[in-house]
Amino acid sequence: MTPIFIVVPTYHELENLPRFTERVWQAQPDARILLVDDASGDGTPDWVRAHPKYDRALFILERAGKLGLGSAYVDGFSWVVQRQATEPCRAVVQMDADLSHDPNSIADFLKELEAGADLVLATRYRGGVRVTNWPLHRLMLSLGAAKYVKWVTGMPFSDPTGGFKVFRPERLARLDLSHIHSDGYAFQIEVTHMAWLLGWKIAEVPIVFEDRCAGVSKMSGHIVREAIWRVPWMALRGRTSHLFTPPDGNLNP
Repeated sequence: MTPIFIVVPTYHELENLPRFTERVWQAQPDARILLVDDASGDGTPDWVRAHPKYDRALFILERAGKLGLGSAYVDGFSWVVQRQATEPCRAVVQMDADLSHDPNSIADFLKELEAGADLVLATRYRGGVRVTNWPLHRLMLSLGAAKYVKWVTGMPFSDPTGGFKVFRPERLARLDLSHIHSDGYAFQIEVTHMAWLLGWKIAEVPIVFEDRCAGVSKMSGHIVREAIWRVPWMALRGRTSHLFTPPDGNLNP
């Protein structure tokens, strides 16, 4: 079967990686995992290279420093798209290594791709709140951010800030990643907003979100501030969405 590729940014996530990879392969035995590591300094590259599946189902893209979540995904997506020439995949997944995203949910996302979706978003908030072990202030921040994004951009999605997504590879290959400017969690909003402006078919799948198993959250005041001002910037840029049109002018190949 044609494999799926999972792109996972890492920064000080070594404590989670053995269990994370094991759970991914239990749920999706054919999965290829690409870790995009921002010079964690915790031994992640050595652990990857010593793994029996290294360079077959487990890969690492080492970066020079802590360069940001957005650029980590851009570099990871570019790596996977380039690899398509030699190893095609049927889906490109983005998710966290901290076990807050359940690999068993990927099967539901793949069903949506098979039904015609171009992008599938995990939602923690459609039909109720499905978040466990979060402090109340973090939950309220996330819920408030979702409402803010919907109000400012007009996007109809219940959880536009989430980081668990699945792309149709052909669509991702045609997305001009040079238009992505967000560094932190605003990246999640910007990619979805760009896909929405381009007329992609976007589906949502409810998930249960659990707080990280180990390690420390990367959320910071800088990340929150960037998201606040980036959202109206995205809405204004949406008025010139022709900038995102592929070279042949066809939004829906």
